[in-house]
Amino acid sequence: MPLVTTGELVTRAAAAHSAVPSFNIITLEHVEAVIAGAEAARAPVVLQVSENAVKFRYGRLLPLARAAATAAQRATVPVALHLDHVQSDDLLRQAPGAGFSSVMYDAARLPYEQNLTATRAAADWAHSQGLWIEAELGQVGGKGGQPALDAHAPGARTDPAEARAFVADSGVDALAVAIGSTHAMTTRTATLDHTLLKALSAAVDVPLVLHGSSGVPDDELARAVAAGIAKVNVGTALNIAMTAAIREFLADHPEAVDSRKYLSVGREAMVRTVTDIARTLA
Repeated sequence: MPLVTTGELVTRAAAAHSAVPSFNIITLEHVEAVIAGAEAARAPVVLQVSENAVKFRYGRLLPLARAAATAAQRATVPVALHLDHVQSDDLLRQAPGAGFSSVMYDAARLPYEQNLTATRAAADWAHSQGLWIEAELGQVGGKGGQPALDAHAPGARTDPAEARAFVADSGVDALAVAIGSTHAMTTRTATLDHTLLKALSAAVDVPLVLHGSSGVPDDELARAVAAGIAKVNVGTALNIAMTAAIREFLADHPEAVDSRKYLSVGREAMVRTVTDIARTLA
């Protein structure tokens, strides 16, 4: 199946009051597991490559992007490619040539006015290239090795009035909001602020995105989707599943040296995780 665009998937999900599962990929095993899990759930999916993943791959975007695009074209469900948490303008400008239809430009670490200025420039360029662009307002925290921010700290959450102005002035197509989740959580114990989410949904006219969803329980995710979240980002949950399965396999088979043996076990664990999450969001 040909690649589809992230904007198409998210717009469709928002209209149906569902959400597109969007999974961060690091290895080819991640790519294959996400597609297999989405196919098992019969759900569309977004493959996301973060700036940190590009750094891990020696700073080269194309090898992983080309692998993801090739695998996606053989999928039986719609698949889109998204470049995630981009802070580098150089990396941003590689997106169109690498097959990405969308990018999340991350200037949320900056004060509001600087975030707005940087995001406006990124959005103008992205739109000139036909890219759908997502940005973040508020502080989800816990990304890129930074200490996890207290999601309940004063000022961490997205303000509805600021969100309305930011979306209007920046021209972004979607907004990632801080409502109680945190990146890189290894337990599913996050509690979302559903009252704030309702206010944000009423304040802006673009789809809302939830980052740090690995730490959010199924019932909280379902409520968030019903209230307006149209794209749900997941990364750590895949790594938890893969690592746990590989650890168990190697503990039971200490003589194993063929990486295919344990990588296949890790891949299947990720497939199950993807399938479960995709079905929750449908």
